[in-house]
Amino acid sequence: MKIWIVGSGTLVPDTRHGAPAHWIEIPGASILLDCGGGTVRTLAGLGLNWAGVSHILLTHFHTDHVGGLAPLLFALKHGLPSKRDDPLIVLGPKGLKAHLLALATAHGSHVSDPGFPLLLHELTPGEPWQDPSGAFEVRTIGTRHTPESLGIRLEAGPDCLGYTGDTGPFSGLSSFFRACPLLIAECSHPDGWIGENHLTPSTLASLASEAGVGTLVPVHAYPTLDVETLPERLAEAGFTGRVLPGRDGLCLRLQENATEVLDSRTF
Repeated sequence: MKIWIVGSGTLVPDTRHGAPAHWIEIPGASILLDCGGGTVRTLAGLGLNWAGVSHILLTHFHTDHVGGLAPLLFALKHGLPSKRDDPLIVLGPKGLKAHLLALATAHGSHVSDPGFPLLLHELTPGEPWQDPSGAFEVRTIGTRHTPESLGIRLEAGPDCLGYTGDTGPFSGLSSFFRACPLLIAECSHPDGWIGENHLTPSTLASLASEAGVGTLVPVHAYPTLDVETLPERLAEAGFTGRVLPGRDGLCLRLQENATEVLDSRTF
């Protein structure tokens, strides 16, 4: 499994940290995990085959996580040298179908009818979804962020990737990610932040330690929290595993429970 951090930031404009998006390649599938504004441009800039995306997996409907969806569908319909025939599977929480309908009303028919089969599936927390090809399985948990928000556990053969999406701390989150060798996790604000729907270094350190995560990639930091300081902050909070600060362009290979850095370019 190869993983690219495509957008490591938030809704705050930042030339180094784009809105949330991650690209996963496994045999038989190219998966886009969240699709924030500017995603298709960054995919192209990284040299990734955005036109070959087979699955889009959304965690929730906040604009910073879905703002690039309508532009991507527009590009898939009008920006290719030849018509796409392969279906695109879009997975997301309850409300996905209503969200796509609203996007089509606002942006045009390319959203609902991009010229190829668009297969929508709303995920129910606790009920696994398996790709028809058998290439991978998705498990989800409801998170403490919005009524529909999901955390993701993506399993492909022996490889397992965890993604918190946006969430505050709550009982059961660490057991959901247990034994994931790689966890991409939001860490939005410094400790002392008054709020319950995001993680801080101390709450993330507790989550990752209890889950037994080997490599942790913190993303989604607001300007009040410097992502480059997170290895030290997380260590001080008790996490003893490996920390790779999330940056746009970071490329990892997950194989046999080991995470290797393939590219750490910055923009």
